[in-house]
Amino acid sequence: MENIIISDKKRLEELKNKISKKGKEGFHVLADFDRTLTKTFVNGQKSSTVIAQIRNGNYISNEYSMGAHKLFDIYHPIEIDPNIGYEEKNSKMMEWWKKHFELLFKCGLNMQVMKEIVSKKKLKFREKTLEFIYFLYENNVPLIIMSAGPGDMIKMYLEEEGRLYESIHIIANMFKFDENGKAIELNGKIIHSLNKDEAEIKGLLIYNELRKRENVLLLGDSIEDIKMIKGFKYNNLIKVGFLNENIEENLEEFKKNFDVIILNDGSMEYVDNLVREIFNHN
Repeated sequence: MENIIISDKKRLEELKNKISKKGKEGFHVLADFDRTLTKTFVNGQKSSTVIAQIRNGNYISNEYSMGAHKLFDIYHPIEIDPNIGYEEKNSKMMEWWKKHFELLFKCGLNMQVMKEIVSKKKLKFREKTLEFIYFLYENNVPLIIMSAGPGDMIKMYLEEEGRLYESIHIIANMFKFDENGKAIELNGKIIHSLNKDEAEIKGLLIYNELRKRENVLLLGDSIEDIKMIKGFKYNNLIKVGFLNENIEENLEEFKKNFDVIILNDGSMEYVDNLVREIFNHN
């Protein structure tokens, strides 16, 4: 428990009791993917996000690798600059993702490349995440994964672990493929690091079911992830934040925004136990 900080214990207990009364039929989980369901550090090295694995691995062509890194060098400093306002930053992130996807399609991203990256298993799920996902599935609790990464690869990672259940719904950047498995365009609008709140939960087939499930557990690794819930009418919301690095600089802000903070790239064990406790499962 040394890695767990609870912002307001009394408030958390009240939320747990309210959610428990409605039961698991009134509950769903909304989670970010990279560095939330997955680990930030693997073997002491910072793990690449799903999209960064394509960029960093020399899988496609020199033109793609050089172009993608150039875009990263231009736009990533904007993404992390606290002095740039939301509107400007949001616009620049849309610009970045658009240029990056155009480069991916031009240089020949295909299904085989994505399968090869996934098979190398450089991305690792956080400890106890797979057990948590199975528990949700076993109890018919929907898990909505919202990500700015390539949704087709997120599906592959889950499938690789035997966890791609019907109860999981992914809102991410999905690709359209030609008959040879080459990615040719996006299937839907661009989702980037700042506009997950604009993602169309209403477009999901499960949306009507989610409207009955107004108690929500939100999991994220950045303050921006809280916006994932924006536009969805909820009754009770427990927010869990994974603070993986730069802890001293970010802790106070996380305490203001999350009910529970899990430090140091910690495991999903607390979250798994929390949900089991709410619904009295051992």
